[in-house]
Amino acid sequence: MDGKPYRVVKYTHQKIGRGGANVKLSVRNLENGNLEDKTMNSASKVDEISTQKKPLQYLFNDGNTATFMDQKTFNQTEIPFDLIKEQILFIKEGEMVDILFWEEKPLSVDISPKVTLSVTETAPGVKGNTASNMYKSAKLENGLSVKVPLFIKNGDKVRVDTRNGQYVERVTS
Repeated sequence: MDGKPYRVVKYTHQKIGRGGANVKLSVRNLENGNLEDKTMNSASKVDEISTQKKPLQYLFNDGNTATFMDQKTFNQTEIPFDLIKEQILFIKEGEMVDILFWEEKPLSVDISPKVTLSVTETAPGVKGNTASNMYKSAKLENGLSVKVPLFIKNGDKVRVDTRNGQYVERVTS
């Protein structure tokens, strides 16, 4: 649409009275990451873009951009934090991720819906506070703070949902 790539997040079809139907879209601009609302006539056409996914290794970030490397060609790609601000917290250095490209321009990073992270800092659970589901704050290796059950200790590994940043379960291995 409008010469820019978008990903549809949500849509609703509305038919009111005698007039024509409209489609209300909630779309994410893949160039800058902004969420936008659009309204279109139900007969409108949009062009489908051709994208390509490449597996790249996350190397480092400098505060403004994240640098990824192609393992085959050793070419490095820099992606601005604005595009990947939600996902960058869940990517560890050296990890392989899929990058979505459109016309050789990086658009987004695809990460797993759940990741395993170590707890670096949390208060000890108080014995006797287990009558109901009680939670405490814990700081993870990526700097994220999440609410975890009282039995979680420093050094434990926990699974976190990358879509909402919430604790899922303790990982035992």
